Amino acid sequence: MAQTRDVVELILQDHRKMEDLFRQMRSVEADRASALREFSDLLIAHALAEEAKVYPALKRYNKIDDDEVEHGEEEHEEGNKALLELLEVDEVGSEEWDEKLEELVQAVTHHADEEERTILNGARENVAMERREELGEAFMEERERQLKSGCGSVDNVRQIVGS
Repeated sequence: MAQTRDVVELILQDHRKMEDLFRQMRSVEADRASALREFSDLLIAHALAEEAKVYPALKRYNKIDDDEVEHGEEEHEEGNKALLELLEVDEVGSEEWDEKLEELVQAVTHHADEEERTILNGARENVAMERREELGEAFMEERERQLKSGCGSVDNVRQIVGS
């Protein structure tokens, strides 16, 4: 993927990567367990970085709806719960696993679609590129920090969902 520091483009890149991982998790020819581990790390790191570095900054802009930002945080919680349910399924590829995967896909896809239409378009229209690049660097630093911490482990996801 192209190197960019624009927070909007960085978030979009993560969304496209998540879609690729969904395809892998659905494919009987792929290493579905490995794709789930990668997805889990990415989803948690992405959401925590947005909530720590991006959402609070965007709330300061008049034309970006605070309710949309707060709704985004609520949808992160829904995605985290759906992720935990999938992580707790014993057998990859079982009927239960496929069912929980589809619930996760639905929660995350719904959130990404809404976020792209509301929050990210609002940021494109109202936030100067220089500020978006500053936010992008902060987002990436926090995201990398989370990834290095093993943020997508089932124990950590349980802790996040429980808090």
